[in-house]
Amino acid sequence: MNERHLEALAQYDLTADSVRKGRSGWICETSQGTMLLQEYRGTMKRLEFETQVLGQVRKSGLLLVDDYIRTAQGELISLSEDGTRHTLKHWYTGRECNIRDQKEIREAIGKIAVLHQILRQIERQQEWNLGSIVVETATKEMERRSQELRRARNYMRNKKKKTDFERCALNNFSLFYDQAREAGEGMAKLERQARETPLFLCHGELDQHHVLFVQEAGASGMRGAVIEYHKMHLGDQMRDLYHFMRKVMEKHGWSQSLGQEMLSAYDRVMPLTSRDRESLYYLFLYPEKYWKQINFYMNANKAWIPDRNMEKLKNLAGQNEERNRFLSVIK
Repeated sequence: MNERHLEALAQYDLTADSVRKGRSGWICETSQGTMLLQEYRGTMKRLEFETQVLGQVRKSGLLLVDDYIRTAQGELISLSEDGTRHTLKHWYTGRECNIRDQKEIREAIGKIAVLHQILRQIERQQEWNLGSIVVETATKEMERRSQELRRARNYMRNKKKKTDFERCALNNFSLFYDQAREAGEGMAKLERQARETPLFLCHGELDQHHVLFVQEAGASGMRGAVIEYHKMHLGDQMRDLYHFMRKVMEKHGWSQSLGQEMLSAYDRVMPLTSRDRESLYYLFLYPEKYWKQINFYMNANKAWIPDRNMEKLKNLAGQNEERNRFLSVIK
């Protein structure tokens, strides 16, 4: 740990027994438990927003979160002499959710539902009126990505000498673009109908890396922690559920039974409405994995595409039937 970080850590009312470098900052074993010291480049309004929300989640006692610690002077930011800003927050050395373990997957889904339940009970504050909590709607995102697909298709179609990747992408374009169009139109209709539906706080980037299982001293079982709220915003909580589930479903070949188990695990805590299911249906219908491969191609060296990307593209069409069966489960 360098001098700058030591200066920042000294401003907190705690004793650090050991400090080690972590993936995103300095992990500190302290008299008050494990903490994470990080440099902070965001705005104070954003930091205050996250602090208010995460404080209420922690207060519920139902879920562990990486909420912020104030300095001895009551500040959220600690400054080093060169002006570098730091934050300190609770941290956990538990393991990430293993998406090959179906029992652990169901438990993680339950924790996500608990998080959503708590977030729905938090009253929106006027001071939260900042740009970072208003994000692109699902419809706008789908429209933008579909436009990018059309642009890529036109580019590849106009090439005289095509690579294997380009031929494969063009051969499957109609299949996936029709799904993209149906998803976009359906989501647009759903969002128009739900204009008066209130928006709720969402995590913003949920996947298996953000759901931890933590063994606390003296506790008999594992506790759940959901971490990293830098993209927390107001929106449709089904997008959180979709992002986590999609990663799992891809790993498990779009297993209908596992998909149903995850939906049931969520529904037991947060009952899914018909609107929720319809939103999930259109989110899953949109061919995000196909778009990702095309987007990678358009932003990479088009003369050479890694073999693994070619393999992923080929597998997508083969998985489409299983994916369609899973979609029938949601409806």
